[in-house]
Amino acid sequence: MENLYLIAILSAIISFISTPIVRKVAFIFKVVDIPKDNRRVHKKPIPKLGGLAIYIAFVAMVLLKKGPIDKPELGIIIGSLIIVIGGIIDDKYNIKPWQKLMFQIVAAFVLIVFKIMISVITNPISDVNLYISITNFIAIPLTMIWVIGVTNAFNLIDGLDGLSAGLAFIACITMTIVAFLSGRADLEVITLTIILGGAILGFLPYNFNPASIFMGDTGAQLLGFLLAAIAMKGAIKSASALVLAVPILALGLPIYDTIFAIIRRKVNGKPIAEADRGHLHHRLLDMGLTQKQVVIIMYLISAVLGLISVIVLQLTNKRAYMVLAIVIIAIAFLAWKFGLFKHKS
Repeated sequence: MENLYLIAILSAIISFISTPIVRKVAFIFKVVDIPKDNRRVHKKPIPKLGGLAIYIAFVAMVLLKKGPIDKPELGIIIGSLIIVIGGIIDDKYNIKPWQKLMFQIVAAFVLIVFKIMISVITNPISDVNLYISITNFIAIPLTMIWVIGVTNAFNLIDGLDGLSAGLAFIACITMTIVAFLSGRADLEVITLTIILGGAILGFLPYNFNPASIFMGDTGAQLLGFLLAAIAMKGAIKSASALVLAVPILALGLPIYDTIFAIIRRKVNGKPIAEADRGHLHHRLLDMGLTQKQVVIIMYLISAVLGLISVIVLQLTNKRAYMVLAIVIIAIAFLAWKFGLFKHKS
């Protein structure tokens, strides 16, 4: 346990030290977010690329941690490097959505090659933990959808200072607790979530409102990718089913916000990739709340969903999926009442 604390602290220190350096690099290469429309909450140019500091801290601690690097961890490092490269290019040149998707597909495929994939599903109608193996014909596309979906979810919700990073940090805490309580505490999963959580924590002081640096697509996509990959590895892997009960709750807020954005844009005849001001954080800002108030509210929502995911882990499969269904229906109803399905440019 003491070693885990040390890993978390070192990861945070590396990230904390790396972020100002990355900030200077972003200014040198003019990778800066300049507000040009009313979707931007900030009013002055802010450097991007902050996700690079998180990646440096994460990889450094994975390499320095006790024990050899296993095949899945190598796959995570390589896959996340591809995401970071794509993110840096996007932060600098603002590439098209299909080009970003290509990087995400390649990164997800790397995970599959390194045997990180959804290979089993839980039986939702059984009162005992029955697992059903699935063929690659189903496992590969399911894994691709999960990884690309979560990667984009954290990217789309990255609209306020500290929001995406803070939600990812809460997800790390949740996934660490779930791994501890899974009945066979997976030290590898716990170590990865603690390393990632430490890297995020070291970055947050620079990213929380008022932010001096943004994660950019580099960081937001990286966090989504890493959390999706870790959720498939080890202790939580058994919950990554066709209905991904525990991970869907643990990573819930970005996922639901993305689903609502897709529905909203389709219903209103808008391209899925077209940005709007219909996200939850935009709606809360329009109610007159400050950035900090909105971020804290969304942190609390994410924490509640995380708590529910921990409770779900203690239930039988049938009851777990019943709770998930109730939560999804409740969230969808609240989203409808709150106007998240209405277009707002």
